[in-house]
Amino acid sequence: MFTAIDLPTDDKPRFYAELAAQARALLAGETDRIANAANFAALAYQALPRINWAGFYFYDGRELVLGPFQGKPACVRIALDRGVCGAAARQRQTQVVADVNAFSGHIACDAASRSEIVVPLVHQDELIGVWDVDSPEPGRFDDDDRQGMQALCAVFMASLA
Repeated sequence: MFTAIDLPTDDKPRFYAELAAQARALLAGETDRIANAANFAALAYQALPRINWAGFYFYDGRELVLGPFQGKPACVRIALDRGVCGAAARQRQTQVVADVNAFSGHIACDAASRSEIVVPLVHQDELIGVWDVDSPEPGRFDDDDRQGMQALCAVFMASLA
């Protein structure tokens, strides 16, 4: 059985490096996308401070469809031309939004969410989906979080190979 260890939240690069190592160990030997996404979301939700939602949306060829997550119930389908998740998927660039209320077209699944980070999941130029994390704090995510989340998502994507 996997046991997560406490992580140092005062040093974000170290925090994310250790969280990535935990994710790598947790996903080792398993290639099922849903199983790995469920464990990845649970690990991240337990480890990341000051968040209220963490999970996946997978691309079905037309739109993003809700995958494994932790937090309150969420929107099930997101068009690529809507919200922060749609922008990340469409532009294939990580979106860091300090104030979701100022983001044109933001989709408010949880009214408590105030900031958001979304990382696109791309393999060989093919959109797989997005990794989405919300926080009830405005400005919760910064460049260290962007780099750390992208590194975490690389661990998830490598587990599917």
